[in-house]
Formats: sequence, C-alpha cells, structure tokens
Amino acid sequence: MEGAILRIENLKVSFGSAVVLKGINMEVQEKKVTAFMGPSGCGKTTFLRAVNRMHDLTPEAKVEGKIRLHYEDVYEMEAMLLRRRVGMVFQRPNPFPTMSIQENVLSGFMLNGIKLKKTEKEQITEDALKKVALWEEVKDKLNARSTSLSGGQQQRLCLARAIAMKPEVILLDEPTSALDPLSTAKIEDLLYELKGNYTLLIVTHNMQQAARISDMTAFFYLGELLEYDNTKKVFTNPKNEKTQNYITGRFG
Repeated sequence: MEGAILRIENLKVSFGSAVVLKGINMEVQEKKVTAFMGPSGCGKTTFLRAVNRMHDLTPEAKVEGKIRLHYEDVYEMEAMLLRRRVGMVFQRPNPFPTMSIQENVLSGFMLNGIKLKKTEKEQITEDALKKVALWEEVKDKLNARSTSLSGGQQQRLCLARAIAMKPEVILLDEPTSALDPLSTAKIEDLLYELKGNYTLLIVTHNMQQAARISDMTAFFYLGELLEYDNTKKVFTNPKNEKTQNYITGRFG
C-alpha cells in the first residue's frame, strides 16, 4: 500500500496455549487515523501491544511474524528506542501521580536519560500542551500534581506526554471510554487535528467514534482480521457478513 508506515506480516500472538491473534496481514497508512473495531476479546488491544512490544513484559506471551516500521523489524530494535517512535495512550488516564504536570510531559526524556536545558524543557512542555489544547488551562500551574487535573485533562496530558517525544505513530487503546461526553468530544477533535503530523491507531468500541474520526477501519473477529478498508466503505458497504452484523448491532 502506498504511504504505508507499518507493515504487518502473518502476526500471531499467543499466551500459553491461548492463541489470540491468528496471522494478521495488513499495512497501515502514514498520517491517517486507523480504527480497530470488533467484539471484546477479539484481539484489538493485543494487536496494539504487539506493535509497541508491550508483550515483552509478559512471560507467557509469544509473538510470531513480522511488524515493520518503515521496513525495520520492530522486534530487532532496542525496545526503548521503539517506544520513543511509537507512543501509547491507554484506556484510563495514567499520568505519573507523584510527578508535576511538566514532569509528566518530560517523563519520556527522563526515562531515556536525555538531559535537557531549562529552556528546552520549557519549550517542549509548552509545544506538547498546546498541541493537546491543554496549555491555556494549566500554564500557570505546571508544578502542580498531575492528579489535580480532571479525567479529561489527565488523558490530554497523557497524549501530550506521548507527543513530547515526537513519535511517528501513536497507539490509543479506547482513550475516551473512561471520559464524559464533553471530554470525549475534545479528544476526538484533537485526534482529527493531530493526524496531519502523526499516524494514529485507535481501538474503540464506539462505532460512531470510528465513523467520525478514522480514515481506515479494521474489523477483528476471534483473532482474525475480517475486513480492512476505507472507513466509509466499511460502514456503508462492508464485504464481510460478520462486519455487517456487528455494525448493525446483531452481535457485539
């Protein structure tokens, strides 16, 4: 696929005897939003975590196949370097509670042992917080604990933390499922704006959300990728009967 940033080749993931992903093949387009839909337990989050090598931390996990980032095999990269290039935002806001707002934004640099000058810290913090529309709300309290923020603000802070490292890809695992409708709308607006600079992969159970913000949609079912196409095509003229049944609410 022209403009592909991620190339997935026969990806299989298992945990002990349980096979969760059964040979996924797909190419993810650069600087687009790709939504991953499907019933609970069908492998969507497992897929995201494989891209970011989060399964390295699970002893019983086994990952087979290839995931290439610009033709480089991510499993041959140094894991910390990969996670600088591929950021992740989780389902529930998870800022570091003992750190200030600014320290959270800069935590990726700290964890990677990257020294920054005071002026660099200030510029990176301001740039990242502006990109997630949080700067005006927190610019006068950057030294306050991150836990002083609302849930929606905390999730935007987590997005700023990922953006600060200037990743090529951002993975989002149901980033609005724990948020109220107003905060959800803010996050959706941000993702739509950010896709001009980043490749975004989002797992969502909210079909309306997938239809609103994504360019491409992948439908997973029982560990298999059943459909992957332009979002409008998937929602208006799906090729697979199971995709049609899921979209129309016959199962979920």
